[in-house]
Amino acid sequence: MQKFSSILLPLRQPVFRRIWCASLLSNFGLLIQGVGSAWAMTQLTSAPQMVALVQSALMLPTMLFSLVAGALADMYDRRKVALCALCLALAGASMLVLISRLHLITPPVLLLFCFMIGSGQALFGPAWQSSVSEQVPPNALATAVGLNSVSYNIARSFGPAIGGVVVAVGGSIAAFAINALFYVPLLVVLLLWRRVREVPRLPPERLTEAVSSGIRYVMHSPPIRTVLVRTVAVGLTGGVVLALLPLVARQILHGDARVYGSMLGMFGAGAVLGALGISAGRNRSTPESAVRINTLVLAGAVIVIGLSHWLPVTGFALIVAGTSWLSLANAFNVSVQMLAPRWVAGRTLATYQAAISGGVAIGSWIWGLLAGLWNVGYAMACAGIVISLLPLLARWLPMPLIPSRTFFHPSATLLPTGEMRPRPVTTTRRFDTVGASDC
Repeated sequence: MQKFSSILLPLRQPVFRRIWCASLLSNFGLLIQGVGSAWAMTQLTSAPQMVALVQSALMLPTMLFSLVAGALADMYDRRKVALCALCLALAGASMLVLISRLHLITPPVLLLFCFMIGSGQALFGPAWQSSVSEQVPPNALATAVGLNSVSYNIARSFGPAIGGVVVAVGGSIAAFAINALFYVPLLVVLLLWRRVREVPRLPPERLTEAVSSGIRYVMHSPPIRTVLVRTVAVGLTGGVVLALLPLVARQILHGDARVYGSMLGMFGAGAVLGALGISAGRNRSTPESAVRINTLVLAGAVIVIGLSHWLPVTGFALIVAGTSWLSLANAFNVSVQMLAPRWVAGRTLATYQAAISGGVAIGSWIWGLLAGLWNVGYAMACAGIVISLLPLLARWLPMPLIPSRTFFHPSATLLPTGEMRPRPVTTTRRFDTVGASDC
């Protein structure tokens, strides 16, 4: 009972509770919109690469804009940054409704507005995540971060299934309209939030300086580089599941939008199971063994999805794939956060988000091309074989051990704030020329 009470502790904070509930609704809308976009593309074209590009369009902005978004969240009022990002996503969703209503939607137009919605989400993420510490007391921060992850996984479990029903009943335009409508509560609660911003103690940092310092740190940190390379490799191959799942539902299982939505729901349910089992399994294995086991499990599940023609078998494989995918993403995420120092943690986390999103976006495009050259089942099976080879990367790039953070913290009269950060210092020395006669 006490453990359950501690889990609900952040929800006792009115600001966090309102934002969490509104973001849960927004996550539902985003996943319903994803079902509508993917299914709309299958109706506009039969080319597998175009269907897979829907996933690329939604994920690519995170790769492109994560570092900039993280720097903006550190430099400006996070509430205002989040509001601007949501307005961008709302505009993209609203335009999709309009062009669908006017029957002007085409594959390039659909991809354009999916990219626009993804851009808004990419800018919103860092501002929202970094503001959690301002909404809850310090002793509830870790639980609050976990609740945000639970929020998305709840939506992932049920949102796609709901999206499948919505698309089957009202068409893709209904999914686009629901997504646009579900942005409104989050906009309202952020507008009503009276955020107390600390007075900066240091001069404002320039955007280019903030981004470049984060990139320099990542480039010169071998453990972080190792984690990011392993992340990209998993994203390039594991992203095949979400990229080709609409075609699996339509061409292999001969199902409709409801079947596709239920399949996405099974993948999301597996992710929830993975989230529930993470804390139990983390202390029983090293990061490398956890990554190796989950990679091999994901490989087997992907092969089964590609070869199965029976929905119950495919559904079970999707649950397993969702569990292993979430476990892999969490292993990489935790490694990055524990390895990075506090002054660059936000930007380092942004590089992780860029790595996994970029890997999924590029991988979706590649597997879509291969599905067009062969067929969907062969492409999925081939991806599973490639995934099974990823543990070989450990010979050259083993996952770093996570250090303990229980070291001694010296007391200080000036408490650190989010505004404090290292500053580059340049020292110039002048030496008089010494002639030969003076030696």
